[in-house]
Amino acid sequence: MDEKTAYIKTHIRDIPDWPKKGILFRDITPLLADAKAFPVAIKTLTEGFKDENIDYVAAVEARGFIFGSAVAEALGAGFIPIRKKGKLPAETEAVTYDLEYGQDTLEVHKDAIPKADSTVLMVDDLLATGGTMAAACHLIEKIGGNIAGISFLIELTDLKGREKLSGYDIETVISY
Repeated sequence: MDEKTAYIKTHIRDIPDWPKKGILFRDITPLLADAKAFPVAIKTLTEGFKDENIDYVAAVEARGFIFGSAVAEALGAGFIPIRKKGKLPAETEAVTYDLEYGQDTLEVHKDAIPKADSTVLMVDDLLATGGTMAAACHLIEKIGGNIAGISFLIELTDLKGREKLSGYDIETVISY
């Protein structure tokens, strides 16, 4: 683990048994609150993609928006919000995907990528099972975006989320 990664990791706290017994929650709020550590995290999230000519950064609400919009600004790219069903005001494209117990739907504005074949970096705080990010990537591809890669702050390797994202360039800052 390099020095930057170790520094970022010191700003993520473990909350045992939250939201339910047996879960070890990785809390990023101390990182977000630290005026020195948060920019280090954003810079680290962008490092593998800074030479990729990224046109847009896309992220799923809610924590993804925090990191995605900051990464977009750092890369000089536009930001595309991907939201839960019914939250966007203009015409949308949707994708429904399976959750552990049920289904969910994500939407994006159909005109979010006005120029075909634009390069998009997907960003999120956490890679767990990979289902939400796989759906988000599919959605961006449906509206004409080319996924340059996916950047996560944290990866929970035991949950094997990378398997659902095979074929994409994936970079994570911290792995547990």
